[in-house]
Amino acid sequence: MSENKVLATVNGKEITKADADLLLQSIGPQRAMQFYSEEGQKQLLNELINQELIYLDAVDSKIEEDAEFKKEMEIVKTNVIKQFAITKILKGASVNDDEAKSFYDENKDMFKQVETVQASHILVDSEDKAKDIIKELNDGLEFGEGAKKYSSCPSNQRGGDLGSFSRGQMVPEFDQAVFEMEVGSITNEPIKTQFGYHVIKLVEKTPERVQDFSEVKDNVTNQLLAKKQGDLYMEKAEELKGKYPVEIK
Repeated sequence: MSENKVLATVNGKEITKADADLLLQSIGPQRAMQFYSEEGQKQLLNELINQELIYLDAVDSKIEEDAEFKKEMEIVKTNVIKQFAITKILKGASVNDDEAKSFYDENKDMFKQVETVQASHILVDSEDKAKDIIKELNDGLEFGEGAKKYSSCPSNQRGGDLGSFSRGQMVPEFDQAVFEMEVGSITNEPIKTQFGYHVIKLVEKTPERVQDFSEVKDNVTNQLLAKKQGDLYMEKAEELKGKYPVEIK
């Protein structure tokens, strides 16, 4: 539907689909959902009509001459001028690809991704029970089914999946065991921790690496741009302190 489609007129003023879309955007996505139905669209149009009627009545009653209105408008005007002026200052900052690449090359440690693993486990309350489960797994029981059948951990509903994690995020005994395992392997012996006895399967291992420049280019550029904008803002503020007296009380 065209943004210029006229939905109604009030005292000769056209209300368009673009006006309706703008109102929807202003109330946020969650509230806006209730206005997407046919009935909701009618309510939305009625709201736009009501707002236009109130506006016309306010103009006719010379609200612009009201002292309180003038005071509010001065506050709005001041804030708009501030934001507009700040935006103009910030537009003076830019970052090119060479600057971003140079920063990346000089700070590669910032872009290191630590070693991570993805693992699943079966948690039980006794060593003997854990050993029996390991035997069942070696005899062909699928690990996820074993987790659903035996594990007392809430992860049992996901087949024991614990997701991905790095060193230090699990209790020490579990941490040490899982990071020494080979991908696809299952612990030969139960791993005892404060929570009980674990049978662990290592699903995936991602070694430590430095992210490629292509992966972080946008983040680097935005980081450098934010710094340059901050510097420009502070430089301008310091310059203006020499022009306008500032007294802190």
